[in-house]
Amino acid sequence: MRDLKIPEQRHPEKAHRPDQEQPKKPSWIRVKAPGGAGYSETRKIIREHKLATVCEEASCPNAGECWSQGHATMMIMGEICTRGCTFCNIATGKPQTLDAFEPGRVADAVAKLGLNHVVITSVDRDDLEDGGAEHFAQTIRAIRHRAPETTIEILTPDFLKCAPEALEIVVKARPDVFNHNLETVPGLYPEVRPGARYFHSLRLLQRVKEMDATIFTKSGIMVGLGEDRQGVLQVMDDMRAADIDFLTIGQYLQPTPKHHRVDRFVTPEEFASYEKAAYGKGFLMVSATPLTRSSYHAGDDFARLRAARMAKLAKN
Repeated sequence: MRDLKIPEQRHPEKAHRPDQEQPKKPSWIRVKAPGGAGYSETRKIIREHKLATVCEEASCPNAGECWSQGHATMMIMGEICTRGCTFCNIATGKPQTLDAFEPGRVADAVAKLGLNHVVITSVDRDDLEDGGAEHFAQTIRAIRHRAPETTIEILTPDFLKCAPEALEIVVKARPDVFNHNLETVPGLYPEVRPGARYFHSLRLLQRVKEMDATIFTKSGIMVGLGEDRQGVLQVMDDMRAADIDFLTIGQYLQPTPKHHRVDRFVTPEEFASYEKAAYGKGFLMVSATPLTRSSYHAGDDFARLRAARMAKLAKN
């Protein structure tokens, strides 16, 4: 993993925040340390193609396991975000101009890694008129050309400050999965996700389905931020009303003392109960574990998601 600046330098917008105690992780949160031939080869390919990954930038706990298997989530449009969410470890500031050659480099890396399924995400780019929609579309088209057998999952910003046509640009490129995370319950948005709007994010995902019903939609939340069970169940209902297919729920882990505190560590039993409730509400696919992240085991989950849709169609 790359060396990071101290929190005050990496996150100047959080420098004024008092340090939050970082509680000791419980026994059920165990991660594989980075290392091994597979990890090194993945890292080499990422470096050769001058790409950023959310695995590194967001300090994902599963990076060691995923990279050792040749899986990495590409993060396009730079490493600096225009938002300052209090849970997120990606640097905030003024981004650089878009790299016109990045979509091609991403596609080449996907082909070289031999990925069956790839997840492409990005920073928020409120400085761009279309929020980076065309850059997403170009990346999808480049992967289709260079690695036609690879299925594509995108994890996008909310395009909050863009014209409605921005989302259409991305949908017309036809990713296999369109993911946008709600992140938390609406009552915590002012503190956790101040630059976003809960119902805008819901509507974004609903519009994807309205434009192309064949695209799977996906969203996720973190728990342990201060929400209660009823709030999580209400988010599930809201997601299903927006026709979202796939739900992920994972434990929030505090990146630095300047970030939002961990309210509590949710037990594996509670995650299992959330999974059961979500399937009962009609989601095609649910991943709910302490270490669940949007792109964790995304390829295997996509195969199960597609099988679930086929089974549902056959039943109807």
